[in-house]
Amino acid sequence: MSNRRSAVALVMAVLLAGACACSNSEAGTNGKNGTNAPDAQVRITPVNGNGKARPDQGITVAAAGGKLDQVTAAQGSKPVQGAFNADHTQWKSTWTLKPGAAYAVNATAKNDQGKASSATSRFTAQKATDTFSIIDVTPMPGEKVGVGMPLIVTFNRAIANRAYVEKALEVKSDKGDVGAWHWESDQRVVFRTQKYWQPHQDVTFTAHMAGVRGLRDVYGTTDVTKSFKIGASNITVANSKTHSMKVNHDGTVKKFPISMGMGGTQEYTTTSGIHLTKEKAPMVHMVSPGRKKGDPGYYAEDIPLAVRISDRGEYVHQSPGEYYALGHSNISHGCVRTSPTGARWFYNIAQRGDVVDVTGTDRKLEQGNGWTYWTLSWSKWLKGSALPH
Repeated sequence: MSNRRSAVALVMAVLLAGACACSNSEAGTNGKNGTNAPDAQVRITPVNGNGKARPDQGITVAAAGGKLDQVTAAQGSKPVQGAFNADHTQWKSTWTLKPGAAYAVNATAKNDQGKASSATSRFTAQKATDTFSIIDVTPMPGEKVGVGMPLIVTFNRAIANRAYVEKALEVKSDKGDVGAWHWESDQRVVFRTQKYWQPHQDVTFTAHMAGVRGLRDVYGTTDVTKSFKIGASNITVANSKTHSMKVNHDGTVKKFPISMGMGGTQEYTTTSGIHLTKEKAPMVHMVSPGRKKGDPGYYAEDIPLAVRISDRGEYVHQSPGEYYALGHSNISHGCVRTSPTGARWFYNIAQRGDVVDVTGTDRKLEQGNGWTYWTLSWSKWLKGSALPH
């Protein structure tokens, strides 16, 4: 009987010992110093084999029970840009996916003990059944422009999801100028810097439109990249009361006598406000607005060295005679007239987007009369953005 009890006791001791080993193993698994910590779990979205992944939702890789160590994603041989969160438990693609394109994702995570786990996903983004696109970007590629120049992007159809589209628009300048987008209409968005561009630098605009959901079930399909240059800093202040204009050209200041609008009517009063130069021509044929031949105030004449500063007929140009008024009185039909020497010098340095700040008149430059974006304060400009600032 005692032998049987001894045998039973021996068996129980073995079982208890086994139970204690299993418990210690589990404690080691969940504990910080355990030798058998659970594997990190890696989840990739879209999942492997998905043939209709939504382009606008991009790629997300998440790790549980560890941290992501490495993530590579590619569309064919083209890498997909993305970034980790602060604790490396998530990685997300920066931009949306190209509709109809195939993607491959490989990810590795490590648990607390440094053991690696990996996952892969091969999927295809859903094709776009309806699309939108960019039809115009101003300035032109490679163009050299002034420090006040806006970046204007026009779409071929109205955009409902403005925030999605705006988030996909990227502007990089060599000198890191700060700016923001402002929706001028549902088909046009404009980028303006907080202060004037710093001169003599390159600017690159990239619209990451492929896969952006511009409106319900309507996607962009093609990314667009354009580059242009900021040239010299040309900032002009024209004063109707002192009848003079000062032009600051990269720090060199020149002063010229001028004559502005004679007033009496709105169209013959030069508008006050920050104008931007839009175009120039060695000779422009100008005709009085709203008047026909024989009417009082009618004129039709060819004007030399004309630089346009608004959409309603205002130019900086050479005075067609009547030089006695320059520096003394306002007798023009609304333009800023100056001497042949001043007009030639101004014309030669003029670029699209140069600043011409007109002061001293009782007629304000109205929105829509040319590139009037600098008439808005920075706080008002930001209110036109679809994103929080």
